[in-house]
Amino acid sequence: MEKQNYSDEEFESLLGSYDYTFKKGDLVKGTVCGYDSEGAIVDIGAKTSASVPAREIVSDRAQSIESVLEKGKEYEFLIISDEDLDGKMLLSSLKVQQAYTWKELEKLKEADETILGEISSVVRGGLIVDILGVKGFVPASQLKSKEQEFAVGEKLELKILTLDSQQNSFILSNKKVYAEVSEEEKANLFAQIEIGQVVKGDVVRITDFGAFVDIGGVDGLLPLSQISWKWIDHPSDRLKIGEKIEVEVISIDHDKNRISLSLKNLEEDPWIEAEKVIKEGELREGTITRIKSFGAFVEIYAGVEALLPQTELAAYESENNVIAKVGDKIKSYVLKFNPQDRRIALSITQPELVANV
Repeated sequence: MEKQNYSDEEFESLLGSYDYTFKKGDLVKGTVCGYDSEGAIVDIGAKTSASVPAREIVSDRAQSIESVLEKGKEYEFLIISDEDLDGKMLLSSLKVQQAYTWKELEKLKEADETILGEISSVVRGGLIVDILGVKGFVPASQLKSKEQEFAVGEKLELKILTLDSQQNSFILSNKKVYAEVSEEEKANLFAQIEIGQVVKGDVVRITDFGAFVDIGGVDGLLPLSQISWKWIDHPSDRLKIGEKIEVEVISIDHDKNRISLSLKNLEEDPWIEAEKVIKEGELREGTITRIKSFGAFVEIYAGVEALLPQTELAAYESENNVIAKVGDKIKSYVLKFNPQDRRIALSITQPELVANV
């Protein structure tokens, strides 16, 4: 037999073609070759067998693993554990299927399509439903009839309100399928509602920029800035889907049928009280709520933030040998207070107007 001569590059390429290395996080194909007491045994190639625990095959214990992973068939798996000392590698079939399901759900939400879900449990405040193997929540406020009795196993037509695979958050509505408000009803609502009016509503959707509140068949926008006098990072810090709240109507766009709402307008304005107690030149202790490129915001009175410019913040850090962070207590002087524009400037050094007294 003639000896084959390879160049270094060809030899490396040849080795690479036989290089079967598997690591955690890889997506692999494998053939089910049997079952054991823990789950299924899968051949993923290169004479390597891996185990798929039952919990990574089915989410419902009543379902058999054999019905999901049939012997002799090839499936996709996610490696969830590297080989241990015994050479055992763990795979997941469920996580792969869920990833595909989330993608399908995103398409359904984008298209605003109706989807059939099965009630898996009735809980306080709503229903837990199963949609393509993923558990979702239907708040009581999003049910067609709040008085209706619901049973496990019952199927409902639903629409997706919010979907976040990273946070494993999946909120649906049965109300929007059957109780869509007609254009005439919307027109009547817009004809009756007035700026300054206080109305009751249900929080139906939460986004990064605010929340949508159902105020009788029409969703009004509650912007992040109108949720609280205190700084909050996200609407979910203060609100929950399905929560009933009172809000004030602050603007109405009849041409675009849009309503803007405020929650904080129903609370005492902290700036009114702050004007009575905060004086220019005084030293106050506060809490850093936000740090930006131009400085830090410091809450020096409940619900009232003041700006400590970046140069002052840098001076404070240098003098105290610290790196300021959100939540830190800090003492500073009130350099300028403009209650009309709701602006307060701070300084680490004592202002001259106080120093010369």
